Amino acid sequence: MKYMLIMRDTQEAFEASQKVDFEEIINAMGAYNEALTKAGVLASVEGLAPATEGFVVDFAGKKPIVTDGPYGETHELFNGFWILEVSSKEEAIEWASRAPLGPGSKLEVRRIPSAEEAFADYADNEYVKKSTQRQSDDR
Repeated sequence: MKYMLIMRDTQEAFEASQKVDFEEIINAMGAYNEALTKAGVLASVEGLAPATEGFVVDFAGKKPIVTDGPYGETHELFNGFWILEVSSKEEAIEWASRAPLGPGSKLEVRRIPSAEEAFADYADNEYVKKSTQRQSDDR
C-alpha cells in the first residue's frame, strides 16, 4: 500500500522554525528520511519552493485562469511530502507519527490506490490499461 504524507505548516510552525538552527532541522529530517530508507518504505520525498514561486490554475470558468503566488491561507499550503510503501494503514500511522515536526505542523496522510483499484469499473479503457501496465513495469 502506498500512502502520501503531506506536510502542512501554519504561521505558528513557520515562526517556531525561525527560532531553531536550520542545520538542526536538516539533521532531524535527514535522520527521519534515513530511517524510512533503511526500513525500505520510502518511495519518494520532496520539499517544495515557497508559495511565492507557485501559481494556481483555476478551472472554474470557461478558460483556465492562472494566479501567481502567494495564494490561499497559510493553513492551506503544503511544504513537502513523502510517499511511503507500507504493508498497512497502521504502519503508515506509525511512520507519520515519527516525523520530526513541531507545534503548528500537521501531516495529512492519504492512501494512493493502484490504477486497478481506482479505475476498476473502467478496466477496458485504453488509458487505464496503459496506466496499469506502467505501474506493473515500475514494480
